[in-house]
Amino acid sequence: MWIAPERRSISRWAVPGLVLAAAVVVGAVLAADGRTGTGLVALCALAGYAGLLAHRRHDGGPAFGEGFGTGHRTRAHRRGAAVTGDVLTVAVVAALIVQALRGGEIAPYAWLAALAGGTYLLTALFAGRDL
Repeated sequence: MWIAPERRSISRWAVPGLVLAAAVVVGAVLAADGRTGTGLVALCALAGYAGLLAHRRHDGGPAFGEGFGTGHRTRAHRRGAAVTGDVLTVAVVAALIVQALRGGEIAPYAWLAALAGGTYLLTALFAGRDL
């Protein structure tokens, strides 16, 4: 017996879906302009960000050791680290998209976006394990 009904509304998937739709639109615009490679990189960056947003819907966060303190200090550190990572990820992906649409050089932003995505992926895979 469930104490509270399980809530599975479509609104919790609205933001990842919107980002994925933007990925398709930006990729199509760039491909139509003859910049297929740039469009593919932009599509992958936005699709990766949509995946991050979708994954974070179920993510409880990594477990921290005693080195980060206990109680309120641990929660404050976790929240600060998460907000910093989110802001930097949005800034890098946004800069990549703006540069791609302007026709500028996207390689530095693509490498930073790939580094952010790879770091998040590795952390999500191994956060609960003792290394």
